[in-house]
Amino acid sequence: MNNKLRSLTYAFFDLLTAGIAWAVFYVFRKLYLEPLKFGYSVELTFGDRFFKGLLLVPFFWVILYFLSGFYNNPYRRSRLKELIQTFWISIIGVLAIFFTLLLDDVVASYRFYYQAILFYFIVHFIITYIPRFLISTSTVRKIHNRKIGFNTLIIGSDERALSLAEEIQNAKVSSGYNLKGFVHIRSKRMTELENRLPHLGYIKDIREIIHQNKIEEVIIAIESSEHDKIRKILNYLKPEDIYVKIIPDLYNILSGQVKMNSILGVPLIEINQEIIPQWQWVAKRIIDITVSVIILICFSWAYLLVAILVKLSSPGPAFYSHKRVGKGGKSFSIYKFRSMYVDAEKSRPMLAKENDPRVTPLGRFMRKTRIDEVPQFYNVLIGDMSLVGPRPERQYFIDKILKKAPHYAYLQRVRPGITSWGQVKYGYAENVDQMIERLKYDILYIENMSIFVDLKILIYTVLIVLQGRGK
Repeated sequence: MNNKLRSLTYAFFDLLTAGIAWAVFYVFRKLYLEPLKFGYSVELTFGDRFFKGLLLVPFFWVILYFLSGFYNNPYRRSRLKELIQTFWISIIGVLAIFFTLLLDDVVASYRFYYQAILFYFIVHFIITYIPRFLISTSTVRKIHNRKIGFNTLIIGSDERALSLAEEIQNAKVSSGYNLKGFVHIRSKRMTELENRLPHLGYIKDIREIIHQNKIEEVIIAIESSEHDKIRKILNYLKPEDIYVKIIPDLYNILSGQVKMNSILGVPLIEINQEIIPQWQWVAKRIIDITVSVIILICFSWAYLLVAILVKLSSPGPAFYSHKRVGKGGKSFSIYKFRSMYVDAEKSRPMLAKENDPRVTPLGRFMRKTRIDEVPQFYNVLIGDMSLVGPRPERQYFIDKILKKAPHYAYLQRVRPGITSWGQVKYGYAENVDQMIERLKYDILYIENMSIFVDLKILIYTVLIVLQGRGK
């Protein structure tokens, strides 16, 4: 399955149908509304305004759908949700176009404004939804006929896991689960499930198993007596960009925790892995790029000045870079103004501490005011980092942290940042224990992530820089 190609297919038809809807609406205005305004028939001509609208309006609609998250996961499309989403986005888009492009139209009566809005909404909604319905229906049929499936892993090996595997494999109409195998949560012992599915390993190796088998969904099918292990299992799975579902107990069903999202599918509790809505991700990235460009251009003179001061303060290069681990566990080169003497970590990686002899006099000032971090705006611009996010660490220290706090891997679900809640509340960590202490603030940030929270953290960071209160 090619998600990008399917998303582009939706986007292409959205561009096409938005253009058709705009053309139909233009003809409606010329042949119906304008004669009512002028009192005589108007010749149907297609001028510059029509062609400008035909060029710009469809792109407006595609951008709006993108911000709403419509193009995410195109193969997991619920036709009912698609209908509702298309309905509401059509209302929002039509109103936006009306107030920006059409409100200055002179009409015979204000009621014709309402007719224009209603007509455009009906035409746009119907013309947009028809190809969407056809594409989604084709996808659903392929899923039901097992021509399309999502690589799925079962966690568990006893009765529940066996019953789940049998129900999925024996179903006449597929729900889209392409079972690749199962993992044990305890030491391996022979089970009947091994006659149906390959045994892929143990829960401690779950991340490696997910990557090797290109797993898209995980179903936790453990026994009621093992429910105390769910939190640990979820900690292993949180860093991964996958769908996580759990077989419910009768209590879960009676308490309303189980939401039915498929008439034919197995009833499951779906764990919400979405951190923030799609439009906030897009807005966050736009803010990252905009601020970085402004800083890099407007303060280029300051970069040059600090670089000269670093060179004069001690022998060595003005800039310092080394590998850190970012989103999804991928490493990247982070850039800083050099705040330590050359070969400060010749023997092994070490964290800076208070009155650290490896830090230069100028470096102490830069670390207090966070000036040493300024080159990281380049990292933000190229997409390695964000303005706000958990601070990236070196693999050497991550390995040490994971031994004491396995949930650290959760931070790798988002881009690391120049500043973070942990950095504001705690400052630089001097050892692994302090890193773990700071970790709770970064997890709280991810759980409460929003553009508003980012703004608050940025304001506090600016105050720390201006007051020189950096640790």
